[in-house]
Amino acid sequence: MPRWKDFDDYFPPSTPIAARGGIRAQTKRGRFGESWWAKRWIEVLESFGLGARMQRGRRYARMGQVLAVDVEKGRVSASVQGSRPTPYAVTIAVKSIPEAAWSKVAASVAGQAIFASKLLGGEMPNEIEDAFRGCGVSLFPESYRDLRTDCSCPDFADPCKHIAAVSYLLAEEFDRDPFLIFRMRGMDRGEFLTLLGEGSAPRSSSAPVLPPEPLPADPEAFWAVGELPEDVGASAPVQRTGAAIAKRLGKFPFWRGQGVLLDFLDRVYMETAAKTEETLARIRYEPKDS
Repeated sequence: MPRWKDFDDYFPPSTPIAARGGIRAQTKRGRFGESWWAKRWIEVLESFGLGARMQRGRRYARMGQVLAVDVEKGRVSASVQGSRPTPYAVTIAVKSIPEAAWSKVAASVAGQAIFASKLLGGEMPNEIEDAFRGCGVSLFPESYRDLRTDCSCPDFADPCKHIAAVSYLLAEEFDRDPFLIFRMRGMDRGEFLTLLGEGSAPRSSSAPVLPPEPLPADPEAFWAVGELPEDVGASAPVQRTGAAIAKRLGKFPFWRGQGVLLDFLDRVYMETAAKTEETLARIRYEPKDS
């Protein structure tokens, strides 16, 4: 009896229907994910010896065949366009970590300030896996038995290429939000931070609440530009910082565009700043009508 991965030698790969508006992997070649925890997720999956379907899944992820992904506690639901008109429904259920174990992990992490500070900053500490193992559990699946996967496609292999494509896209999402792996193991970010003691921290309420500013009764007065001040062109130089604020928000979740959104926004911000400088210079030095 051949192994599951050997069946790929008997059935040639099918050609998927081109998907419109699908989620495209940001990596065009090489490995998926930049952070150590994203790479760890892929390493764990590939260590299970799942065969050529994983390679085909990478191709599907880069082609944009995955139409939608929803990550819930302990479960990932997705829609993938395959070779048939109706997209396939994919589910990936991850074995949840018991609540008592989560409490132990939180207590261990809270006792190490560097762990807590990195997690609050959206970064997964390198030693976090040791903290989980010290509490008798594992952050990442230890075997394929910790995963329950299903796809509505006719492929009898588990995982099929559609499940594999979703798994690779999840790795890139881990770069954006490391707490997604927590959610897949049954714990939301807010719940874990509450276990760390953040949920009970008092919030300052001393800031005064200002009344709303009334709108003018005349719509034309609201939209009118009005007279420009004499020193409008003498203001401080425009700072070309690119999409600095957008970058603080992180990557767009499950981005569907051809290129990288933040790179595109960087160019837009820089070109807008240059155009603004040009406009201000023209206002400053053009002679006024006598």
